Amino acid sequence: MSAPLYSWGRFPRTPQRGHGCIWLDELPGHLDKVIEAHRSSLPYGNGRSYGDSCLATSNQVLHMRSLDRLIDADWDDGVLTVEAGVTLAEVLTVSIPRGWFLPVTPGTQFATVGGAIANDVHGKNHHVRGTFGRHVRSFGLLRPGQPGITCSPDANASLFSASIGGLGLTGIIHWAQLQLMPIRASQIDTTTVRFANLAEFFALSDELDEKHEYSVAWVDCLAKGADTGRGVFIVGDHAPYGSLDVGRRTKLSVPLTPPVSLINSLSLGVFNTLYWRLHPSQRRLGRSDYEPFFYPLDRVLHWNRIYGRRGFQQYQCVIPTANAEAAMAELLRAIAHAGQGSFLAVLKRCGDVRSPGLLSFPMPGTSLALDFPHSEQLENVLFPRLDAIVRAAGGRLYPAKDAHMSGADFRQAYPAWERLEALRDPSLMSRFWSRVLS
Repeated sequence: MSAPLYSWGRFPRTPQRGHGCIWLDELPGHLDKVIEAHRSSLPYGNGRSYGDSCLATSNQVLHMRSLDRLIDADWDDGVLTVEAGVTLAEVLTVSIPRGWFLPVTPGTQFATVGGAIANDVHGKNHHVRGTFGRHVRSFGLLRPGQPGITCSPDANASLFSASIGGLGLTGIIHWAQLQLMPIRASQIDTTTVRFANLAEFFALSDELDEKHEYSVAWVDCLAKGADTGRGVFIVGDHAPYGSLDVGRRTKLSVPLTPPVSLINSLSLGVFNTLYWRLHPSQRRLGRSDYEPFFYPLDRVLHWNRIYGRRGFQQYQCVIPTANAEAAMAELLRAIAHAGQGSFLAVLKRCGDVRSPGLLSFPMPGTSLALDFPHSEQLENVLFPRLDAIVRAAGGRLYPAKDAHMSGADFRQAYPAWERLEALRDPSLMSRFWSRVLS
């Protein structure tokens, strides 16, 4: 029997039994057998969703990772067709040497293509290119007991829209055709500067975002008073010249899970202060390989283990533009007062490029994301405080990262949920969906 599967945050710690399938043409019969035996299931990619959106209520998931083949490629136009279990890293391995890159990528290259569609992931260039779903030309969708169908903006358009950001609830995405983006080099030209507070972040964002493909900021989640919101601002663009090398950084690994979290207020405070001071106070130009620019945490395999046996939760919210600066200041003050957070706290502006997905997370505004070791205080004190701030500001949380959002907050923030529920396959049910609809 294979090892149990979990979400990336290991909270809730609900082991899943994975039912893998090797060949695409065997998938319909395989899916029907799993549903017949267990009544319900859910597609599961490479386990990079943080909360319970990838966990089935039956604890029996259809493990898609072994469907990892390239189906077709048009390298003249950058159109790639792959099985849904292919990871973004595997896409980049074949596309970069030919001068193509993913137009949108999240903070990990280890997510699968199916998972990227189901969560409609976004990246550092949302203000330019929107979400992953905007660059999906078509995909195959399989529902138990039915023949597979092709979904695109012109064919089965309702299911196409519902499946992008649909959390695997509308059917099994088993192949996808992607439109890639041309590049001349795999390196990124960057500009880096530290900022002293939240007002400086917004000023830099106003000035630089429109001039660059990529924009993101690290923020010191423990800074207080006049330093609230200080951080490091980074913008980047694909280099106009250089090599088309695929990243081959030596990977480190966390070998075991400690009994308690290694992230605490002492280690976090020391790291954040040093990290901020090590970055330049004046703008500095540089060049980076694409892996450390897009995927800094991917160098450390199993980094989720550092949060200990109780796991961790990520809190990612987006606040609409009109309320963003005031609400972000309030959120950061609450987090600093609690003395909790993570080394990598990410602050970035989202643009107004509309996603085709019904439940896509980004909206025009500002997003904050950081991790917290799981604890009762987190659930009972800090998260309710943060949720109240987000609710009052008209913001919302990201389902792919969530393990605590109330049903009322979800339904208020995602009014299209009823349309998704109407198109959901009744044999597919996640713990997240069951929780927010109860």
